[in-house]
Amino acid sequence: MIREVILTTVSSAGEAHIAPLGLVQAHESDNRHWIIAPFAPSRTLDNIAVSRIAIANYTDDPLIFAGCLTGRKDWPLTSVPGVAVPRLSAALAHDVLQVEAVEDHAQRPRFTCVIVQSATHAPFTGMNRARSAILELAILVSRLHILPKQKVQAEIAYLSIGLEKTAGPNEQLAWQWLMERVNAFYGTDGLK
Repeated sequence: MIREVILTTVSSAGEAHIAPLGLVQAHESDNRHWIIAPFAPSRTLDNIAVSRIAIANYTDDPLIFAGCLTGRKDWPLTSVPGVAVPRLSAALAHDVLQVEAVEDHAQRPRFTCVIVQSATHAPFTGMNRARSAILELAILVSRLHILPKQKVQAEIAYLSIGLEKTAGPNEQLAWQWLMERVNAFYGTDGLK
């Protein structure tokens, strides 16, 4: 199982970094151990390798996922007592993840982590198809360089159905940001 989160980490200089990332459940029946597998090179990888701690932020805010993939990474952070890494202020909940083991790999090292602290900050108010579509589009945007254009076109056509039926203003803006990134990637022709 993979949980899509916004991961916060800090550099050796104490600079916070946020990035969307899928946490991999380490063991099928174990909800306490998760694997962080950032791509190399990345700031997330560098930060975790040094600090050996990260925060998994659970949020349903589509703007944060879209923003992280479109150069908008200045989201408010809140300190967590006893932890050097801040959490997203907009997080509905968070888990503090402490690295227990590292499996080295040239492209994607795997950090097996244990949850050492958890907190809930706001209620989850329900599912929304537009937010799910934005999450899927955000994942596509992160993989534009490895996916065939036809697959991207087909996925966007399907995802836009849920967006058109259920989106509010934040979902529409998040979609716009991501589509600007898609169109910039494909140049003047866009998805045509």
